[in-house]
Amino acid sequence: MMSLWTRISRLAGALLFGAAMPLAHASTPAGVLDLLGITPSAESVDYVTHKKQYQLQTLLTEQSHPATRDLSTQIAADTLQGVNALLSVDLDVSHALQRIVRNPDQMQTLQNASRAMENALASGKKIYLYGTGASGRVALQVESALWRPFWQRARATAGGQKILSQFPDIDGAVVGDITGGDRALVSSLPSFEDLPLIGRLQWQQRAIRSGDVALAITEGGETPAVIGAIRAAADSVSLSGVHDRLFLYNNPNHVLLPLDRSRQVLRDARIDKINLTTGPQAIMGSTRMQAATIELYVVGVLLEDALQRFLAARLASEERASLGFSGALDLKQRLLRFVAVRRSVARAARQLARWSEREAQTYAAGRFSSYFAAQALLPVFTDLTERTPTFHLDPLDSVDLRARKSWAQVWTPVDTPQQAWRALLQRPFHGLDSAYFQAAFSQGIDDPVQRQTALASLKQAGDDQQYRYDFSFSQRNVERAGPNPGDLGVLVLLADESPSEHRFERWLKLFAQSKAHLQIVSVSPNSAPSFPGAQAVHVHIAESDPLRLNQQIALKMLINVHSSAVMAKLGRVVGNSMTDVVPGNWKLIGRATALIMLHVNHVLQSPAWIARHGRGRPISYAEANAVLFDAMSHAQGAQASEVARSIVRIVESLKRQRGVSWVEVNGMLKDTRLGDYLAPYRQAANQSPSGISRGMRSWIDATSPAAGSVTT
Repeated sequence: MMSLWTRISRLAGALLFGAAMPLAHASTPAGVLDLLGITPSAESVDYVTHKKQYQLQTLLTEQSHPATRDLSTQIAADTLQGVNALLSVDLDVSHALQRIVRNPDQMQTLQNASRAMENALASGKKIYLYGTGASGRVALQVESALWRPFWQRARATAGGQKILSQFPDIDGAVVGDITGGDRALVSSLPSFEDLPLIGRLQWQQRAIRSGDVALAITEGGETPAVIGAIRAAADSVSLSGVHDRLFLYNNPNHVLLPLDRSRQVLRDARIDKINLTTGPQAIMGSTRMQAATIELYVVGVLLEDALQRFLAARLASEERASLGFSGALDLKQRLLRFVAVRRSVARAARQLARWSEREAQTYAAGRFSSYFAAQALLPVFTDLTERTPTFHLDPLDSVDLRARKSWAQVWTPVDTPQQAWRALLQRPFHGLDSAYFQAAFSQGIDDPVQRQTALASLKQAGDDQQYRYDFSFSQRNVERAGPNPGDLGVLVLLADESPSEHRFERWLKLFAQSKAHLQIVSVSPNSAPSFPGAQAVHVHIAESDPLRLNQQIALKMLINVHSSAVMAKLGRVVGNSMTDVVPGNWKLIGRATALIMLHVNHVLQSPAWIARHGRGRPISYAEANAVLFDAMSHAQGAQASEVARSIVRIVESLKRQRGVSWVEVNGMLKDTRLGDYLAPYRQAANQSPSGISRGMRSWIDATSPAAGSVTT
């Protein structure tokens, strides 16, 4: 007899995915939940029934990119082929920028934004940037890796001194905020991303004034915290200028308009919208890649364009040249310089593949990597921390851990934790004031579970969190987590930095003497650096780069591809899907659910399965979600991700026609990777994920490059 939940599950699946999902086949049991003996939890019922606005599998950024669809198989056979496939997706960023410069309306919006930024600088006001997760790291990178370092370099020039004498606080004119405060750089804080309230509160705390510019960034275009921030700015009576409220996002309007929160922004005439859609990501749903790349590049270009005009009104040409502004590029020319940057990165593919192989071998052998950076610290730090939720890794180690857990760590050439945070942010650490947020959370969050989770997260967001992490090259850190034979040391250099500098040479010698492998990664206008026994990856970027935006972008793309390649080599990607994703918020729960459903149904539709077991009814979204929540509640003793365990439990139970337990699944995945388990059924992997409309598939096919290698 079919259970009531099975009937509801089938109906929910049919409503979510339409005709792509047949409702019944006689050769399968009445329902997979009956077979597994799972009664959907209250949380799962609530999610499927009431959280449809967070079930985002139809967003373009959540789709599978055709160029990398078989990434896990490609990179296992040939690392360079896999790396080239990943690099090829950055062509989508070039194509998107080319479309923008050909669109008069979009260019007018960008020019208006640049003028608003220039006016803010000239009047001593501020430019506020806000984002969540990867987009929050973009906001911080604009402030702490582009803007503040520029003014530090400017202090050594006559032109810079002249400007700083007239505008003594200009180095603080750009303010980057991430949801949850600076602690969220290390790892996201549960529940915060799902709260419009926190974005509103963080910007209200900043006391935005008339003449300031408020710029909100969200890769998906639907992040509640970011939408809360930009709507707070739109509602503020203090903001009375023109084009001073900006919303950047990366999905087509027609797929966002069904979402209530997105529609409220897209139809708000007070907010200027900047659509930067590039298409699907190189790793399915991983918006830290192309979506964050185009966001960082466009915001950086706008700021550079505004700064050029600001300086032209106040400095002679020789003084501007000393600050890196030689010539006068217009906005279109600046945007199109990305094409050359991408080509420079692609030329390093072979070196990049060797680095990725070496780091993957390091982790496979049970060893660790240590990164070392000064000017490159923030992009390196960002990539390391973004690996954690994407690939189900331990977060960066805190100071109270006695033994290393995180596969990777990052140090910088300073002596104390406080100096390390200042080197990372170029300013003091900024946490959330619990007294300011606690009362608002207690009174303003209706959902009791969300309220409890947010209040718990608030305890991990204060200024005290800076003392839990130490990224300094101190004797204490060397003794606690120094190199051992077989480890990997990665020195990352930008601009004029050289391994021969004492601060870098000392670190390199420490690792060499410890019989660790050495890797140097450099992005600069200079020739490739070298050190005895070290492999090198070098990307050459032309010198005209005043904010060093092009170097930062090149490094970001390089290490994003590298870390994705490493994790794909280690089996933490199946096809191009992040099957090890951590379901840490409502959006990621939706992504995890869709991945379970996608891979299970690929198995059930594969010729290998049909030949042996007959045609089976595809599982529904609601069934996949119920199994996911059950996996989340049985995480103890599990090494594999919730997604991997859910897929294997469903498939294995259907194969054996009995409910396989979580203990059995944990044992199976202890020595077997999900990709290897699914390998007999992978010939079905080229099917499109359920739920993509014909129009969306046409858009993907029309705007994405064909799969294949990048010319190097």
